[in-house]
Amino acid sequence: MTGLLHAIAARGRLALVVGLAGGLGLPGLAAQIKPWLPHLVALLLYLTALRIGPRAAFGRLAEARQALGLVLLLQLALPLAGLAAISTLGLRDHPYALAILLMLSAPSVTGSVNFTLMLGRDPAPALRILILGTALLPLTVLPILWLGPDVGAGAEAAAASLRLLVVIFAAAAAGFATREWLWKAPDLRSLDGVNAIALAVIVVGLMAALGPALRADPWPVITLIGGVMAVNFGLQAAAYALFKALRLPEPVGPAIIAGNRNAALFLIALPPATTDPLLILLGCYQLPMYLTPILMARFYGRKGAAT
Repeated sequence: MTGLLHAIAARGRLALVVGLAGGLGLPGLAAQIKPWLPHLVALLLYLTALRIGPRAAFGRLAEARQALGLVLLLQLALPLAGLAAISTLGLRDHPYALAILLMLSAPSVTGSVNFTLMLGRDPAPALRILILGTALLPLTVLPILWLGPDVGAGAEAAAASLRLLVVIFAAAAAGFATREWLWKAPDLRSLDGVNAIALAVIVVGLMAALGPALRADPWPVITLIGGVMAVNFGLQAAAYALFKALRLPEPVGPAIIAGNRNAALFLIALPPATTDPLLILLGCYQLPMYLTPILMARFYGRKGAAT
């Protein structure tokens, strides 16, 4: 079993492609996995925290201040800049305007830490941003809920972010406790293999709505996929250039987070009339998200995997 997990870890990016293909081609399986997505996401975060350990995750005080600055840049300044651009262009009433703003306001996806690992970079900064960004979401999202296109559910969104915060902290604390007291020296390559499997299974459930939409009316969906990929990879490239110019020690994880956000949070917080455009957008969003370790590998380059 250890050998199999090591082999899967070495081919982790291929496992993501298999998950994407399964999500598109196996709608029945995707529908069965979808109800278990919250549990699978919590399991993935537990495994990630176990893999990294508390010492690397929390880092020094200077690193915590840096993480705070990055969270405010990505979850507050960036969506406000997006709101200003949308308003200037007269697109506030566009059906996808709110969906894009919510996506920019969301914290990091849990998978961003795993994607950073797959690229052989230090995942600890990404985990710090994930945890801190989720903790601050009830505050950072308020300007968009107040100033953006009408949502009508600010309290519900704040409550949902708090629920997500509890889940993330519980899963991360369990992983850290396991690493600190029960399994001080885990087989990191085996954990990487388990993480790759978990990511592949999760993406099958997240793609549940996209396959039927493609088969029903493919061209609008294909156009939307192209636009979402351009935004995702464009944000990553711009953030990476900025973070390198600012001489961040590990710019890859934060750059990945710039383009990959946990917009699924808002599906359980906002009314269906608001989230209908977000549903199909979220399905399209899985493609650039899960292709990041493949399509962006040459752009980011590669260093030795962190231990």
